[in-house]
Amino acid sequence: MRVQTFPRAQILQEFDLRCQALAANNKRGFKQEFEELNKVGKDLPTRVGNSEVNRQKNRYPYILPYDHCRVRLSIQNSYAHTDYINANFVPGGESERDFICTQGPLPNTIADFWRMVWEQNVRIIVMVTALKHKDIVLCDSYWPLDPGIVYHGLIKVTTVTRKQGPDYFVTTINLQHRDCATDRIITHYYYPSWPDRGVPKSSPSLCAFTEHVRQHLEAIPRLGPAVVHCSAGIGRTGTFVTLLWLMQLCARGIRPNIRAAVQDLRLHRMWMVQNLEQYVCAHECLLHWLSVGTSAWSSQIQRVSFNTNCYIQDRPRSSSGQRSRSRRRSRHPQGQTPLADPPQNTIQQILNPGKLLRRLLPSSSLLNPATHPS
Repeated sequence: MRVQTFPRAQILQEFDLRCQALAANNKRGFKQEFEELNKVGKDLPTRVGNSEVNRQKNRYPYILPYDHCRVRLSIQNSYAHTDYINANFVPGGESERDFICTQGPLPNTIADFWRMVWEQNVRIIVMVTALKHKDIVLCDSYWPLDPGIVYHGLIKVTTVTRKQGPDYFVTTINLQHRDCATDRIITHYYYPSWPDRGVPKSSPSLCAFTEHVRQHLEAIPRLGPAVVHCSAGIGRTGTFVTLLWLMQLCARGIRPNIRAAVQDLRLHRMWMVQNLEQYVCAHECLLHWLSVGTSAWSSQIQRVSFNTNCYIQDRPRSSSGQRSRSRRRSRHPQGQTPLADPPQNTIQQILNPGKLLRRLLPSSSLLNPATHPS
C-alpha cells in the first residue's frame, strides 16, 4: 500500500485549522468526538483478568486487559494462571504489537513485570506517573532509583546511570536472567510530573519528553515492543502513545488523525485516553510539536543522550564461549518454551496489521494501487 505524503508545513496548517474548528463553541467538536469514542471496546471480553485467581494482580479491579491482545507470560511450574499480567499489546503504526501498555507494577507483580520485559525483548520502558501522590501509591518502585542492584524472581536489575532532563529522568538499566548467558541494556524514561487523571502543566515539556523517546525508537533496531505505563495504564499511557504514534506519522509526512488513533487504541486496551482533557491535550501537544519542529529540543536530548550501540545484540556474560553460544540460541529461560501466538479469532482478523495505516488515514491520502504499485 502506497501512502501519499505531505510537507510538514501543510500538515501543520491543516491540523491547526482542524484544532480551531474542534475548539470552537466551548470545545464542542472535541466533546462530540470524545463522546463518540465512549462505546469503543466496551463489549470486548476481559475474562482472564477478571478471574478470581488473577484479581489480586490488578491494581484497579475494573481496569482489566482485553483477552484477545493481552500479553501472555511463560507458564511457571505448570500453573496456567502464571501467564497473566495486566498488560495489552497495542499498535503504533508498524504492527499490532509496537507497544505494551500496562499498569504500574504492584509488589506482587514486579517479578512478573520484569519477566514480561525479558520475554518480550523490551529495550525501552516509559513511565508517565509519579510513584506517589501524597499518601497514595500510584506505582510501586520496581527499579533502583540510584545506582544499585535489586533482584526480582530470576532477574537481576542493576541501575547503571541516571541522567536528568528538563522534567524527566533517563536511567540505564542492566538486566540479567539467572538462566541466560547474556545481559541486556534497558532504557527507562521517567516523567513524574504528569498528574493522575490529568495533563501536564506544560505542553512543551511533554513534547520534549515524547520527542526524546521518539528519536530513541527511531535510532535503535526493533527488537521488541516498548513498554508504556502510568498507574492504571490507560489515561496518561494512552495519551502518550497517541501523541508518540502521531508524531511518528507526521515525521513521515502522513496527516494525523487523533480520533482514529484513539479508536484503534481502545480496541486494544480499555479507556485509552481516559478523559476529554487528555484528548484535547494530545491535539495541543501535537500542534505545538508541529509548530516548533524537531530541532528545538536537540540540545536537551543530547544532554541525556542514549547509546544506540547497546541495542545491536545481547552481550555474553560468561567467559566460556561454549556456554555462551549454547544458551544464546534461545532467549527463553531454561526449561521454558516460547509461547505460541494466540489463535486467530474474529477480533484479531478485524485488527489485521495490514489495515493499520488504512484505518488511520483518510481515503484521500491513499494512492491508487493500480497506478502506484506497492
